[in-house]
Amino acid sequence: MGALPVPPQVTGRLLTVGLVASWYSSNIGVLLLNKYLLSNYGFRYPIFLTMCHMTACSLLSYVAIAWLRVVPMQAVRSRIQLLKISALSLVFCGSVVTGNVSLRYLPVSFNQAVGATTPFFTAVFAYLMTVKREAWLTYVTLIPVVTGVVIASGGEPSFHLFGFLMCIGATAARALKSVLQGILLSSEGEKLNSMNLLLYMAPIAVILLLPATLIMEENVVGVTLALARQDIRIVWYLLFNSALAYFVNLTNFLVTKHTSALTLQVLGNAKGAVAVIISILIFKNPVSVTGMLGYAMTVLGVILYGEAKKRNK
Repeated sequence: MGALPVPPQVTGRLLTVGLVASWYSSNIGVLLLNKYLLSNYGFRYPIFLTMCHMTACSLLSYVAIAWLRVVPMQAVRSRIQLLKISALSLVFCGSVVTGNVSLRYLPVSFNQAVGATTPFFTAVFAYLMTVKREAWLTYVTLIPVVTGVVIASGGEPSFHLFGFLMCIGATAARALKSVLQGILLSSEGEKLNSMNLLLYMAPIAVILLLPATLIMEENVVGVTLALARQDIRIVWYLLFNSALAYFVNLTNFLVTKHTSALTLQVLGNAKGAVAVIISILIFKNPVSVTGMLGYAMTVLGVILYGEAKKRNK
């Protein structure tokens, strides 16, 4: 007797579970490896690390779209559209670099607590830059989001002001990029899916980051080569870390495609909590009850914010 055929619904569910697991693994993996390299391993070059990420995103995006045809290639239609993509790339660079800088000074658990305030900054930028206004209840739900981070900051044993400011900057830049993307690439002729947007943004990011790393992290190539001669693992860490940075974007796109924006939001909130628990277990950074309560309040605020937005649609 032959094997019974697997129902399409089961296959679909297994695919979704596999994609979510891959998204979690790559997302948490790149975060923990960034922390290990920049803080524990002592590789203190966050701009160069970001440039490695963007180089991998450039190459792997081209392979995925031009060769493997994961999504159809979308062309850039005008010089103005290219300028808009360049502006987004600049903000994107800023968010990744400042996020990596913050990991040098802050534990991953606190980094994730601050990162959970993205909806607050998104709402602020959307209010300032567009005519779109949310219902008052939506803005009320942002109060626990911010209050939670204030409480978590007060109860964080490893609090570092510069690291905290960098983390706030990274969170704000991420929110600004999403709002700008909605404004700049809103017309039908200019809309790009996230994979094609990454294909064009990543090489521009490399061009922007190259002079920055040469000026601000002088002799980084010489230091990296010297490190590689002493410990070849640094090369493998950088290659694996850079490939993971691409897979974060790829799996994020695929999970969005196979689920819904709301499911992605719920999964994203849970992912932050999973990253916090794993990072505490790996790096054994001290955490306080106050800090954890603050983080829990922020996550609760984010969930309430998502519910309020869903009801107003």
